[in-house]
Amino acid sequence: MVAAGDACSLFARLRAASGQAWGAFIGHPFVQQLAAGTLDERCFRCYLSQDYLFLIHFARAYGLAAFKAETIADIRAAAGGLSAMIDQEMSLHVDYCRGWGLSEAEMATAEEDVATLAYTRFVLERGLAGDLLDLQVALAPCILGYAEIGHALLEAPSTVLAGNPYRAWIEMYAGADYQAVATAHSRQMDELFARRGSEARLPALATTFTQATRLETAFWQMGLTATAL
Repeated sequence: MVAAGDACSLFARLRAASGQAWGAFIGHPFVQQLAAGTLDERCFRCYLSQDYLFLIHFARAYGLAAFKAETIADIRAAAGGLSAMIDQEMSLHVDYCRGWGLSEAEMATAEEDVATLAYTRFVLERGLAGDLLDLQVALAPCILGYAEIGHALLEAPSTVLAGNPYRAWIEMYAGADYQAVATAHSRQMDELFARRGSEARLPALATTFTQATRLETAFWQMGLTATAL
């Protein structure tokens, strides 16, 4: 698991600097109810619908990453991420959502929640105003946080797997494929920090990371309080 890796990695340092914000994100009641299998299905469907819209902007962020990249390796990584997002992950998400009674047409025309709007535009703004490192740090709580949550829920004795309608979601983010994506993102952040970073940049990067973490928490809360679908 990424979070159990090098304590000197940029991710580990940013995670520690975020203080209580990180714990509030990974331990949010939405996550706890997923683990227990008690989350209201209407809340989960709303979350899935907004997550579809989120993934669209996430794909845009990968396109921005290619523009911000300064090496062929970084351009290739961004292009690979964009291709995987629009050709694989979006299709998987749509298929999964169909099992929850949500069509792609329905999700594509859903009104973007304020929490979704705030989070996605913050990420894009950080990428537009800063460099590739700023963008990757803004994306990190989502990519690395879901890996940590998935792994923790699957390993926790208190997690209810038998008969849990959210078991597939937990296993997806705990799975080797997603964990590899998270590990690659953490390593790229380390490489970018080594090339373009310095200790003087750490406070600003920590601010970006912590704000994105809080926006992740707000995204959970949006799902938890929704009953429209």
